[in-house]
Amino acid sequence: MKLKKQVTVCGAAIFCVAVFSLYLMLDRVQHDPTRYQNGGNFPRSQISVLQNRIEQLEQLLEENHEIISHIKDSVLELTANADGPPALLPYHTPNGSWVVPPEPRPSFFSISPQDCQFALGGQGQKTELQMLTVSEELPFDNVDGGVWKQGFDIPYSPHDWDSENLQVFVVPHSHNDPGWIKTFDKYYTEQTQHILNSMVPKLQEDPRRRFLWAEVSFFAKWWENINAQKRAAVRRLVGNGQLEIATGGWVMPDEANSHYFALIDQLIEGHQWLDKNLGVTPRSGWAVDPFGHSSTMPYLLRRSNLTSMLIQRVHYAVKKHFASTHSLEFMWRQTWDPDASTDIFCHMMPFYSYDVPHTCGPDPKICCQFDFKRLPGGRINCPWKVPPRAITETNVAERAALLLDQYRKKSKLFRSNVLLVPLGDDFRYDKPQEWDAQFFNYQRLFDFLNSQPELHVQAQFGTLSDYFDALYKKTGVEPGAQLPGFPVLSGDFFSYADREDHYWTGYYTSRPFYKSLDRVLEAHLRGAEILYSLALAHIRHSGMTSQYPLSDYTLLTDARRTLGLFQHHDAITGTAKEAVVVDYGIRLLRSLVSLKQVIINAAHYLVLGDKGTYHFDPSTPFLSMDDTRLSQDALPEQTVIRMDSLPRFVVLFNPLDQERLSVVSLLINSPRIRVLSEEGQPLAVQLSARWSSATDIVPDVYQSVKRVDEAQEHRLSTEFLIYGTRTSKDKSGAYLFLPDGEAKPYVPKEPPVLRVTEGPFFSEVVAYYQHMQQVVRLYNLPGVEGLSLDVSSLVDIRDHVNKELALRIQTDIESEGTFFTDLNGFQIQPRRYLKKLPLQANFYPMPAMAYIQDSQSRLTLHTAQALGVSSLSNGQLEVILDRRLMQDDNRGLGQGLKDNKRTCNRFRLLLERRTTANKVQDGRPTSFPSLLSHLTSMHLNTPVMALPVAREQPGGPTLRSFQPLASSLPCDIHLLNLRTLQAEDDKLPSSETALILHRKGFDCGLEAKNLGFNCTTSQGKVALGSLFQGLDVGFLQPTSLTLLYALGSPSSSMDVHLEPMEISTFRLRLG
Repeated sequence: MKLKKQVTVCGAAIFCVAVFSLYLMLDRVQHDPTRYQNGGNFPRSQISVLQNRIEQLEQLLEENHEIISHIKDSVLELTANADGPPALLPYHTPNGSWVVPPEPRPSFFSISPQDCQFALGGQGQKTELQMLTVSEELPFDNVDGGVWKQGFDIPYSPHDWDSENLQVFVVPHSHNDPGWIKTFDKYYTEQTQHILNSMVPKLQEDPRRRFLWAEVSFFAKWWENINAQKRAAVRRLVGNGQLEIATGGWVMPDEANSHYFALIDQLIEGHQWLDKNLGVTPRSGWAVDPFGHSSTMPYLLRRSNLTSMLIQRVHYAVKKHFASTHSLEFMWRQTWDPDASTDIFCHMMPFYSYDVPHTCGPDPKICCQFDFKRLPGGRINCPWKVPPRAITETNVAERAALLLDQYRKKSKLFRSNVLLVPLGDDFRYDKPQEWDAQFFNYQRLFDFLNSQPELHVQAQFGTLSDYFDALYKKTGVEPGAQLPGFPVLSGDFFSYADREDHYWTGYYTSRPFYKSLDRVLEAHLRGAEILYSLALAHIRHSGMTSQYPLSDYTLLTDARRTLGLFQHHDAITGTAKEAVVVDYGIRLLRSLVSLKQVIINAAHYLVLGDKGTYHFDPSTPFLSMDDTRLSQDALPEQTVIRMDSLPRFVVLFNPLDQERLSVVSLLINSPRIRVLSEEGQPLAVQLSARWSSATDIVPDVYQSVKRVDEAQEHRLSTEFLIYGTRTSKDKSGAYLFLPDGEAKPYVPKEPPVLRVTEGPFFSEVVAYYQHMQQVVRLYNLPGVEGLSLDVSSLVDIRDHVNKELALRIQTDIESEGTFFTDLNGFQIQPRRYLKKLPLQANFYPMPAMAYIQDSQSRLTLHTAQALGVSSLSNGQLEVILDRRLMQDDNRGLGQGLKDNKRTCNRFRLLLERRTTANKVQDGRPTSFPSLLSHLTSMHLNTPVMALPVAREQPGGPTLRSFQPLASSLPCDIHLLNLRTLQAEDDKLPSSETALILHRKGFDCGLEAKNLGFNCTTSQGKVALGSLFQGLDVGFLQPTSLTLLYALGSPSSSMDVHLEPMEISTFRLRLG
């Protein structure tokens, strides 16, 4: 249906929606096997069973035809009796197919050729280090390197520093997971609050002490519980440089599964909190624990005006290679960047871990002796059996020499004489005794080293930014500028292995139920933010602010923080303990319900024809929710609209930036309905049965996918597969994927039950197996919705033992070992299948899409939830749907994955013809989806919300469609968020709003005939002054991504320009 963003009302005689609507009737036909038994049991032979299934299928098809015929007759009758021109109704052709007449107005706008140059031109500058090339060239051998097991011996001469001293910054830090082995609240109560409470007096004892913190979620909770005196002390510590907040996000996010909306949102939440409470603007990024690193993060940090960053978990073979070539520090640049504007300086930690044994130098046996929490008599000791010794006057010379040797060796891996030495681990410094042990002993070592000029070393405590500042000073450039003499790198750091063939590729799929719920919450948060901001602006414009529930702002804040919390690298990853997962789930569900309330309250005001009649009554909501979930681990149940003698109205909310033509599914309790639009026009519908027992497509049945204007047919088949795990001591777990070989076909105990539904607006095949149901649906609509296959898999593997379920798509596309996966829904990264690596190493994260292509065609798998994906042979895409594993994989969790849920994975398969493919372009490290692909992803991830009007009154208020935008945004401009900013009272909204826009890069070289776009492109120009219908933009300030820095003065012009791929934030005032 055509839905003007944001809200459309449908009303009329008995029940109303808008243009094309699909109705599923609850329990209209029960799947009852007894109906087909003909007085006896099914024959036992396979042939008889199959014959019986076919008879069932024929009967179901006949019933379906009857239902469709009934609704068609009803609609024709309705059309004949209605006023106004007749609706354009679908009709049946003699060959049995349905035809939906085209819309009377043109539905396609051409794309400007100038906007096609970005993907064609290969503007990205060639970099010295391209990770795709590095991976292809590295041998990935695992040679024993001696004390640095994954490295090599590091020689040096004591005279190497005669001309320039070694400058050492030891950075005390405590890594606090907002949920992992314990819940967020339990960690805070038992550990984190004690760390922060001790921090204040211990740093005050000596101005030379430093401390680094990253997780604002914990810091904000602690801040609420401390008095004004302690708050003032914290501000002084931040002000004088003793305490640094690094990155400043709500959490240290996972970089594989997180979507860029959520990554930006948690960064804004953290930065806004820091600005308001501490007056601090983070300068350096600190990511020591995410399991692999995405190139989206450096882009977001650079747009937030951070100048430097640090990463840790990178494949050990890549670390060794970078160490041997002095490339551990580099300028990280986006592959598509034409002018080095995205560059950010990045430090890669060289050794195995971020704990103390692996940070002072290459020998963990020695470094562990300088972790003074492990002094004899404590709760933890050194695995290498040599304990630390307290530093005294008698041993300081010998101990300092031992430590300096490690510092010198480590420094030889880098290009400067400035050395970074982190000093911390998980939840460190939680007792005053540890603060004393570390700071007193290290200060004695520093004092000795610094008093010996012949050693040519200057050692001190520092923060991360102290280190980077010293490095910038040495090279003579300002922070954020291009550092001379350092390599430029592009690409990402997936997939990660920490030792042997232990690849962390399992967590791309672990606990897919919650990965899906995360994206549902994200879509609701974006919708609620936009509607709340618009409702607030309009209600302020009308002077009725006192009547609106401004308190909904606290619900928005809580939801932002819930979504932010779940981006943590042990949350969305599915790598926390079961009780912690339940805690996350309860938080996600609570926020989802709250956001539906925010949307309902905003929509209520916006769709009223007469705003003067607006009255908010929390006890009787104006609209009902579109669906409900009985518990945090339950699938949603769609709201059933109960029919009686009074008309029922439904409000439809389209969260997209453009109008859309979509099928909307509603449940009603009667087949005898008439449907009218807001203007009273009859609407064509498809009425189908609602099945109480679900059924699905046969995976290994061949199915042809054909574009209407193509003579060539493409073969495409799907099959389900099962991976086992190894029989040796190392087995798959929450983090690791360690299969026992290639996947084996899934063999069900019984043949599948099939159901075929045919209708004017969609047809589908559903196949039901013991462990999954697969639905393949094709929409018979012009435009985006009708050009891809809708695929969903309902998976339940709770009776499996050490098995992983995969879906493989096989095509005749000659992909030749190359495939493409997205990074955070923001950009595309080409991948190569590497035979030299084990099977599990060739899997990558797929938060939004993956595709394969040849010179003729591209097949894209769009996903509504993050999952692991690969292409293990020519023409294949393979996605892991769920994993059930009975044991821990020895990475600290202490549990397997045994809390599986019934999970629905949703996909769209899009086949496109390539028109301008060439080998030069395909050989570049960049690739872009088509505009159609971008829009298909948006349709999948932001479905229309259908909100029934709750009040059933004959003389109810007049409702009118609300169209917030004067016109659709350009096809390639995405309104990422319209986020109301916080007032001084953090429970209330301010008068300012953050508008975040993203201009998407796209490939014009894919067939684009009759796609039904109702938008065009504009070379990145957007007229913000006239964007919002009925509202003026009174103030417009371009800012950094998280609004902490104004970029220039407030703009007098309301016209803005975005480069391809650019994400820009504007502070504005609507009125």
